[in-house]
Amino acid sequence: MMELIEITDLNTPELAPYAKLTEAQLKQAGAQGLFIAESEEVIEGALHAGYPLVSMLTDHHHLPAAEKVLSSAAVRDIPVYTGEAELLEKLTGFRLSRGVLAAMERIPLPPVGETISGARRIAVLEGVSDAANIGAIFRSAAGLGMDAVLVGENCCDPLNRRAARVSMGAVFRVPWTVLPTLREEKNRVDLSILKQAGFKTAAMALRRDSIGIGDPALHAEEKLALLLGSEGWGLKPETIAESDYTVLIPMENGVDSLNVGAAAAIAFYVLASRKR
Repeated sequence: MMELIEITDLNTPELAPYAKLTEAQLKQAGAQGLFIAESEEVIEGALHAGYPLVSMLTDHHHLPAAEKVLSSAAVRDIPVYTGEAELLEKLTGFRLSRGVLAAMERIPLPPVGETISGARRIAVLEGVSDAANIGAIFRSAAGLGMDAVLVGENCCDPLNRRAARVSMGAVFRVPWTVLPTLREEKNRVDLSILKQAGFKTAAMALRRDSIGIGDPALHAEEKLALLLGSEGWGLKPETIAESDYTVLIPMENGVDSLNVGAAAAIAFYVLASRKR
């Protein structure tokens, strides 16, 4: 059952998560922090994963979609703020092309050891800052059989509104958590816990000593962590040096590399095939 509230004042405090709070401020709001989920599919995925719903925002035309989400999740007494599409665009600063937004509470992330327990193929992200790339990587990881994703502290938050939307809710279907960075090198992920858990690490990088993504040695590894770096500079040189393998996707026609989201999809498909 929803508590329908017609918007008459854009400065209503309860609307702040949709209008005034930045992504960083959302993470600090409330007891656990908040995030904004966009679209029915993403909101339903978050609810199924156990994220509590705080409120919803939708225009008049999409009220049935909001009601459907609430009824399917058996959520009661949730405030649903509504108004004309133009008013909501003025409030949020963008057009609600997906029709429905939801403010949701964060839940504590699991420790790294728990996240990778039993996993055989995982992705590790270092410095991937673009929300669309994060979303694409998670969608590929979920769809192509990766067991988990570890996100460096210097990456875009997977619960960022755009990242979760681009992932089509995959951020709620594949296990993930934050991998700490080294104390003395804040921009470099700490690989020690992976090695302690028995993972071999494969760094995606353009180097003369790189092996092809289809190399049998990679497929023979029982537990493999694929490392993916930032959009501009890739992985830190020290991260590459610490890895067991350096890996590339062979290219043609003078193209040296692919966008990290596209490269991840190819690598996931090839390397997760050992499980299939």
